[in-house]
Amino acid sequence: MIRVLMAKPGLDGHDRGAKVVARALRDAGFEVIYTGLHQTPQMVTKATIQEDVDVVGLSIHSGAHLPLVKAIQAEFKKEGVTKPIFVGGIIPEDDANELKASGISAVFGPGSSLEEIATTVQKVASSSN
Repeated sequence: MIRVLMAKPGLDGHDRGAKVVARALRDAGFEVIYTGLHQTPQMVTKATIQEDVDVVGLSIHSGAHLPLVKAIQAEFKKEGVTKPIFVGGIIPEDDANELKASGISAVFGPGSSLEEIATTVQKVASSSN
C-alpha cells in the first residue's frame, strides 16, 4: 500500500483542499497521514522520516509556495530524504514550472480532478520505488 504524507506548511490556515485530497487518496486505496496546519519544513521532514511514507503532498494557499517548498527540499537534502513531493494550491503557471524544474513531481491547481491527483500520485510512487 502506498503511504502518503499530506502536510500544510506555513501559516496559511486553509486546509479544506488538503483534507479533500487526503480523503480522495484514502478512498483510492492509499494510506494517508495528515499532519494538520502550520507545519514547519523541519516538522514535515521529521514526519516524512517517522512515518516512512512513499510520497509527500504539500498544500499551500498562502502564496508562499516557492520559499516553503525550497525550505522543505533543503531540509530533505540535509536529512537525506529522497521522497517525491507533489504540491497543490493556487500556484501561477510560471511558479508551477519553477517548482517542477526544482524536482517537484507534480503541481495541482484549482480544477484538478481527484482522479487525476490519485493517478499521478500512484505513478509518482511507483516510479520512485
